[in-house]
Amino acid sequence: MEIRGPMMLPAHREDIELSTLDGLTLVGELATPKDSTPLATLVTLHPLPTAGGFMDSHILRKAAARLPALADLAVLRFNTRGTTSPRGTSEGAFDGGRAEAFDVAAAMDFVRERGLPAPWIVGWSFGTELALKYGRDHDIEGVILLSPPLHRATDDEVSEWANDPRRMVILVPEFDDYLRPDEARRRFASVPDATLIAVDGGKHLWVGESQTRRVLTEIVAAVAPQKLPLAVEWPDDAA
Repeated sequence: MEIRGPMMLPAHREDIELSTLDGLTLVGELATPKDSTPLATLVTLHPLPTAGGFMDSHILRKAAARLPALADLAVLRFNTRGTTSPRGTSEGAFDGGRAEAFDVAAAMDFVRERGLPAPWIVGWSFGTELALKYGRDHDIEGVILLSPPLHRATDDEVSEWANDPRRMVILVPEFDDYLRPDEARRRFASVPDATLIAVDGGKHLWVGESQTRRVLTEIVAAVAPQKLPLAVEWPDDAA
């Protein structure tokens, strides 16, 4: 059976709650490999909730559906404050990326308390702003930025990563709605060790199976390259 669309591969999936320092409860899910110890952990930060972003935004949902089985990765997804998905609604209200600092901290506290290994923050769109603003405050291996708009993260906040030894991987779609490769190279030039990948034919929302596979492959290339290439088929009776 070809792996595509909403297909969900075997994993242990657990509904979780995160507690923020300002007293909110956030809802989420942790997906881990079914029969092995995870090699690393993806802490995912979703796109802008006021534009429809949530923990089930398709790239993050497919990462959780596929990567525990295909790459032995743990995948943590959650709704930031005030965000609703089929999993439920996180308490609080959207704060434009300010109080969401507490949400990122709550996720990282959960990772530490569970002893999840080698955490990477994976932000998509608005989630990249949170990763850039607050990722340096936490014990992570690096950040992976999908379609960064650089609307809320300032040039100073970007340049602060220049002296940080942790990795930064940036996927910029050729036809992004907000930040295209040439401008992205200029805006991220202050972080000379960052890996910027321009994705030919890519768009901000990464729609289509070919773009999904490209994004998931680049995530695994950064986090667990020994697991490449990712399988594109799965036994019919095991999915």
